[in-house]
Amino acid sequence: MADQLPNVPELLQTAVRSLGGAERTSQLTMASAVAHSIDTGEHLAVQAGTGTGKSLAYLVPSLRHAVESGRTVVVSTATIALQRQLVDRDLPRLADALKKPLGRRAEFAILKGRNNYLCMNKIHTGASEQPPEDELFDPFTVSRLGREVVRLTEWSSDTETGDRDELVPGVSDQAWRQVSVTSRECIGKNQCPVGEDCFAERARVEASKADVVVTNHALLAIDAITGIQILPDHDVVVIDEAHELVDRVTGVATADLTASSISAAARRCGKIAEEQDADRLEAAGEGWAGLLEELRPGRWEGLPDGAAPALAAIRDAAWSLRTAIGPAKPGMAAADPEAAAARNAALSSVDDVHDSAVRILTAFDEPDPAKRKDVVWLSSDEFRGSVRRSVRMAPLSVGGLLRSRLFAESTVVLTSATLTVGGSFDGLAVNWGLPAESSVRPDSGTAIGTEAPSDASAFRWNSLDVGSPFDHAKAGIIYIARHLPTPGRDGLSPVYLDEIAELVEAAGGRTLGLFSSMRAAKAASEAMRERLDTPILCQGDDATGTLVKAFAKDEPTSLFGTLSLWQGVDVPGPSLSLVILDRIPFPRPDDPLLMARQQAIESHGGNGFLSVSANHAALLLAQGVGRLLRSTDDKGVVAVLDPRLATARYAGYLRASLPPFWETTNPEVVRKALTRIRDSRP
Repeated sequence: MADQLPNVPELLQTAVRSLGGAERTSQLTMASAVAHSIDTGEHLAVQAGTGTGKSLAYLVPSLRHAVESGRTVVVSTATIALQRQLVDRDLPRLADALKKPLGRRAEFAILKGRNNYLCMNKIHTGASEQPPEDELFDPFTVSRLGREVVRLTEWSSDTETGDRDELVPGVSDQAWRQVSVTSRECIGKNQCPVGEDCFAERARVEASKADVVVTNHALLAIDAITGIQILPDHDVVVIDEAHELVDRVTGVATADLTASSISAAARRCGKIAEEQDADRLEAAGEGWAGLLEELRPGRWEGLPDGAAPALAAIRDAAWSLRTAIGPAKPGMAAADPEAAAARNAALSSVDDVHDSAVRILTAFDEPDPAKRKDVVWLSSDEFRGSVRRSVRMAPLSVGGLLRSRLFAESTVVLTSATLTVGGSFDGLAVNWGLPAESSVRPDSGTAIGTEAPSDASAFRWNSLDVGSPFDHAKAGIIYIARHLPTPGRDGLSPVYLDEIAELVEAAGGRTLGLFSSMRAAKAASEAMRERLDTPILCQGDDATGTLVKAFAKDEPTSLFGTLSLWQGVDVPGPSLSLVILDRIPFPRPDDPLLMARQQAIESHGGNGFLSVSANHAALLLAQGVGRLLRSTDDKGVVAVLDPRLATARYAGYLRASLPPFWETTNPEVVRKALTRIRDSRP
């Protein structure tokens, strides 16, 4: 059958014609490169601008390979929106279009972590978690929680998938935890009285039969980190939105230890173990809480005074409690599934506490900070008027993990609209654990400052920038407000507000304002509502999706917001002709993880600022700038109010990551251009 299958260009042509699209050279180039990567086993990084049709470009060769070889291809995404697009729109239409040339209709499925699905055992037994202590006596929290759980119970009779993302509107995390379990809490299909009806198991069975399985970066990371096979056997992984990969994997590998989590574990275990064992852990948790109150938030360079004995007490009490619970009795799950579920939940919580305490205790065994596996810091966050303190730990680098658990196991294709930083793929590649592509080793180093593997190693990869269908120089202007003062820490200065007002007025509204903080977004919104006649929406006024729809629907409306809007807005057409960025999105100087990564690189002679802070800013800057042109008919201006993009020594490095817009620093030229665009609207 393999010899009879059409090649990828022929299949792509069939798909494009069937779907009513137009053939694009960049799409064909990418599809051919993906097919070559699959054939040779060499990894591939593809930068494909908005409008390329990259989903089709990787799905066509993926489906062909799956049908030809009988092996599954995994497609991983960062956002729910792209998962839904693939599963609800792209794959069904593509499977139908290619049914005849492939000889059968290709099968596809979506797979998420177990805790994304309803647990019917919890629904049937009524097993639930207690809210945290500080919420127990909050009548609003308790009544809302009860209403949401009732709604979820009713929904369990109607849903065919049990997938949380299909519940609209959604519910709080606390409510969802009442009806879901993690993989460690699950008593297992064979032990569960409703195992045959398990939504998570059904999803895994469907995935095992599929040619293409769509998942998310988090589940991909869990599959890699735990070593427990969650995804079906596969030999090819396509990672879309690959610029998010390192952050998502880091997020999965991040843990914390709080007094409330210790107390919750003690309460759970206290129901099934001796009271004195649970009291011992409770007391250790109280000691931990007292210690954290005395310490200042920030990164730990070593264990503070008192931390070692407090952590040892938590570790020993957790282990003692786990031992006291003992092994499960034969037939327990069948005889009393509620008790079995409670036991698994208790063991999972006490294991988390134990493992976190050990992880912190051993984090500083390596004297060289640049060689340590973890970064540890104390965070202090406000929650409903109270302060919650937690010690968090995150990996200094995930490159080694990705290298050994992802790239060593499968052929990997990574793609996004923004993969080059400073004009090169190397910035992201070395953080992924791949060797630097350049013949001259960049000073960015790896995330931990160690030498990247040489190109002579078994890990071979290629890179490709297929460009964009947009003529950026004719369709858009990038305006850098060089005359403004460098932004400070005290919020938006009056001259910044004057500049924003003049730009939005010239554009007739139609503005997406991307701000570095919610405080700045709200301040700009309030000021513009007083000064301008056009409507101003601000993130937080309503659900973000609702605000984006309102913004897209009414041309004179502007939308101001922060980080999630930098990457999550897709508004083609006349409703968006101006994107304003208040400043270069450098990470906060008190971000403990990024600063630790930066210092680790500097300790080995690398340029930590370029490797971490500038790379972080360049990727986010490119994502924000990418909001402007979403269709080939779009025209407009990106206004960066931070003069450092024109004057700083690193300015050229950042601008090399941006599309080739026509560039100016003249505000009068930009206002006239915006006015012409506004007046040319029908």
